Amino acid sequence: MSKNVTPYKDSKLTKKKQVEQMFDNISENYDGLNRVISFGIDTSWRKKVIKLISDTQPKNALDIATGTGDLAISMAQNGIPNVVGLDLSEGMLNVGRKKIEESSLSEKIKMIQGDSENLPFEDNSFDAITVAFGVRNFETLENGLKEIFRVLKPGGIFVVLETSVPTKFPFKQGYNFHCKYILPTIGKVFSKDKVAYKYLSDSAAVFPYGEKFNNILKKIGFTNTKDKPQTFGVATIYTASK
Repeated sequence: MSKNVTPYKDSKLTKKKQVEQMFDNISENYDGLNRVISFGIDTSWRKKVIKLISDTQPKNALDIATGTGDLAISMAQNGIPNVVGLDLSEGMLNVGRKKIEESSLSEKIKMIQGDSENLPFEDNSFDAITVAFGVRNFETLENGLKEIFRVLKPGGIFVVLETSVPTKFPFKQGYNFHCKYILPTIGKVFSKDKVAYKYLSDSAAVFPYGEKFNNILKKIGFTNTKDKPQTFGVATIYTASK
């Protein structure tokens, strides 16, 4: 990442601890605000990720930066028998655990607190690994990707859903306006953490999307890397294998 953006500029904590603190702070209303900010379009992006994963018929899957567990729940509902959701934020995980219990999926999904750059799993553990809107929060992007590569089984699939910046007029201008004014304003009005949603837009702006991210994946050792821009380029789905 060209610039290391952190949630709290005056904090002496590491980016990792700041991200954990931020998501703990916004966990209670994260789901609702996410739907509002993305106009609900993010649900259609997640469905595409689920199809890519389900088509490979994995026996198990790991969802990193699982947050409140939307993707993990969807994977279990689509027939993946064993799903692990991992996240730094215990606050987000607790919201996710309640959703899992309400969906009667507790036997299929395990939610654990953990660090994406130091995954608590053996080498070659998972048939499929996903990260939705989380890789830009890694303190050191390449370290997190190396860990993912380590725990992914040979022949396994890795799918990333992440924000990106549209390149064509007027979508680029509209996206910039939304990130600079709309998203932080919504965060200030509805979230008890006033800077969190500004961080989310700032971190998206500096993320190395598209071919730049593909090149990082290839450097780590991933193969068959592909990027598929979504909704005029405001998000991108990346696929890779080992």
